[in-house]
Amino acid sequence: MSGTDTGPTVDEESTEREITTDQVTLNTVSKNLVSICREMGINLKNTAYSPIFNEGLDFSCAIFDADAEMIGQAEFCPAQIGAMPFIVEWCVEELGKDAFEPGDVVLHNDPYRGGCHIPEHFVMKPAFVDDELVGFAASIGHMAEIGGKTPGGFAADATEVFQEGYRLPPVKIVEGGDDVEAIWKIILNNVRTPRVSYGDLRALISSVDLGQERLEELTERYGIQEFGRIVEDVQTYSERRMRSFIDSIPNGTYEGEDYMDDDGIDDGPFKLHVSIEVRDDEIVADWSATDDQTDGPINATFGVTSSATWNALLQLYEGDMPVNKGSYEPIHVIARPGSIANVDYPKPEVGGNTETHPRMVNTVYRAMAEPLPEQVTAADGSTCMNFLFGGTHPETGEPYVNYHLEGMGWGGRPDGDGNDSVIVVNGNCRNTPVEVFETRYPWLTENYELRQDSGGAGRHRGGLGIERVIESRAPEITVSALFDRMKNAPWGHRGGNEGAKSSITVERADRDGFETFVDAFGTASPSKFADVKISEGDRIRIRSPGGGGYGDPTERPDENVREDVREGFVSEASAAEEYGLALEGSPSEPSEAE
Repeated sequence: MSGTDTGPTVDEESTEREITTDQVTLNTVSKNLVSICREMGINLKNTAYSPIFNEGLDFSCAIFDADAEMIGQAEFCPAQIGAMPFIVEWCVEELGKDAFEPGDVVLHNDPYRGGCHIPEHFVMKPAFVDDELVGFAASIGHMAEIGGKTPGGFAADATEVFQEGYRLPPVKIVEGGDDVEAIWKIILNNVRTPRVSYGDLRALISSVDLGQERLEELTERYGIQEFGRIVEDVQTYSERRMRSFIDSIPNGTYEGEDYMDDDGIDDGPFKLHVSIEVRDDEIVADWSATDDQTDGPINATFGVTSSATWNALLQLYEGDMPVNKGSYEPIHVIARPGSIANVDYPKPEVGGNTETHPRMVNTVYRAMAEPLPEQVTAADGSTCMNFLFGGTHPETGEPYVNYHLEGMGWGGRPDGDGNDSVIVVNGNCRNTPVEVFETRYPWLTENYELRQDSGGAGRHRGGLGIERVIESRAPEITVSALFDRMKNAPWGHRGGNEGAKSSITVERADRDGFETFVDAFGTASPSKFADVKISEGDRIRIRSPGGGGYGDPTERPDENVREDVREGFVSEASAAEEYGLALEGSPSEPSEAE
C-alpha cells in the first residue's frame, strides 16, 4: 500500500456520538472479542508444525466487522496486528464483498498489497448470520519457509522482492469449504519443506474456522443490529481514550532520529527520522525526512511504518483500553513513497518488519522524550537477530528449514531496570527451548546465557542481551542472518550509557578463534548475509544487544550494584568503572560485551 497519509480523517460524528451501551455489556462484548482471538491463537499454537509457531508464537489473531474494521484483537505480535487493518481492507476492496461466501478462506502475503513482509501469511474467513455478512475472522503468521533464494526467505543480500520468496495476492485457498487444489499445488511446489508448510497453513486455516464460528455465535446472541451498535460503541470508547491521552501531551512538533547499520548490500548508516506534531487530541507522524529506500532489504512498507508508529504510542499510553480501529483513529502517518519508510515495488523489504519496525518505535520514543520525559525508556536492542538455516537432516534424511530469533535487553525505565533477554517490542514472541531446538535440528547448543555487562549503566540499568554458541552436527547447513545494532548501539536516556552491540561470529572447524562472516566467508556485511555453507564442527556465536541505561549511573544505589555483581549481571570491573563502586578483588578490565 502506497501513499502519504494513513488514513482516516477525523470523524467528528464518531467522537461526538453518544455511547448508549451500558458499561457491563460494553465490557462483556469487548472481552468476548479478545477471548475469541485468544482461543484462535491457542488453536493455532497447538496444531502448527513449526517451532516459530508452536514455541515462538509468531502469529496474531483478530476479528473484523463487515466493513473491514478491526473490532477485537488479543495480545499477540504488535507488528502483525498493526498491519492487519491494511491487509483486510485491501482484500475486501480487491475481491469485493460479494466475492465472499460461507466456507471461503482467503490467503494473502503480498507486502505491496497492504502487507508487512513476505513471510507473514494472512488468512481470513467470512462470518454469516441469516445469510448476512457480519464480519471476518483473521490470522497472520510467519511461515518458516517461503521459497526464494535462501532457506527461510530472509535473503539479506536481496536487491528485489522476487528473490525473497513467492508472493500471493488475495486468493481463495478454500472455497465453499473445499480446498482450491491449484493454489495448494502452487504453494507447496515452491517451498523446500512442503510437509511442514502444509501443516502450518492448515493451522492458520483452523484458527479462522474457529474464529468464524465464535463470531457468529456472539453476533447471534445479541442480534445483528444490536451487536453492530455495541461494537461501534466499543470503538468510540477506545477512540476517546486515545484522544484523551494525546490531549494530555503538550501541543508542539517533536523530532526523533535513529540509524540502521547497513542494508546488507551497501554500508550505512541509513537515517530514520520522524516529526511528530501534536494537535490537541490528534497526532500527525511525518517520516518524510527518512532516507531514500535502499538496495538491500531493510525497507519498510507503509503498513509497517504505520504499525510501528501506532505500536510506539500504544506503548506510551498509560492505562487499559480495548485496542481496535478506534485506538488508531487519532493517529495519522505520512511516509514519503520511495523512502525506507514507504518502499516502492519491487525493492526488497523482508527486514523492514523485523529490524526497521523496532528502530522506528525507538525513533518515536526519541521524539516523545521531550514532552513525556517520565514515560519514555532508553533504547532496547531493537533487532530480531534473525538467524535462518536449512538443509537435510543427517538422521532422518528429511529437509528442514527454521527461522530463529533471539531476545535482547530492553532499555532502562523511569521506574526500574530494563528486562533481560526479551524479544523486540514489535514481536512479543517466546524463546524456543534448547531441547526443542536440538531435537528438531542438527545443532548442539554449547552455551546459552545472559551477557554480563551488556546492559547500559544507569540509575536504572539496561536489560541484558544473551550469548548463544552452537555447533553444527551435519555435513552441511545453509545459514543466513539479518541482524542490526552491530554499529549503532542502543542509546541511553537521561544520562544513561549505551547498551552493548550485537554480533554474530563463526569458528571454522579447521581454524582457531571466532571471526566475523566477512573475514571467514567474504560476506558484504557482518550482520546481513545469505546462503553461507557451514560444515560439521563449525561453531557459531550469537550475541544480542543490551538495553540502554536510564539516568545517571552514579545515582544507582550501591546495594543495587552489589546485587548485580552477585548475580553476575555486572562485573566487578564494570562496577568500578561505570558506577564508581570499587569492590575487593576487582579485575583490571570489564568483561567482553562489545
